[in-house]
Amino acid sequence: MYVVKSPLSDASLKTVSEALRGALVDLVDLALVAKQIHWNVVGPRFRSVHLQLDEVVATARTHSDTVAERAAALGVPPDGRAATVAVGSGIGATPEGWIDDSTAVAAIVDALGAVIGRMRERIAATGDPDPVTQDLFIQVTADLEKQHWMFQAENG
Repeated sequence: MYVVKSPLSDASLKTVSEALRGALVDLVDLALVAKQIHWNVVGPRFRSVHLQLDEVVATARTHSDTVAERAAALGVPPDGRAATVAVGSGIGATPEGWIDDSTAVAAIVDALGAVIGRMRERIAATGDPDPVTQDLFIQVTADLEKQHWMFQAENG
């Protein structure tokens, strides 16, 4: 079997691979959580929240692909399987059933906050071992923080 070789040292690769794997899991779960809330949101702000949640899904999906491809480029097999996501995500439980718009906004604010916190840890961890991956995490975090701000403004 052909194995992709990393340009990073073994020690650097260990740090970076853990960060990439964790980021992938969080982004896959964020897309799932946002879609779950999207399907179940109800209330006077249904339409605006419903559409805004699709923006989070699109952002998470785009960045999960970028993170997975960065991992593969470094010789780290990406793992976005449901079982891996279920045990590794830093996002808390999503409300079940219909979710009123205010609760939906609070839930996605919490989910985004959890992912952002972990992304910022990954930014710090990858600065020395791989500035390229760090740069990727900075862009992901900037996009997630924009969504976080916009949803926080919903419940001002």
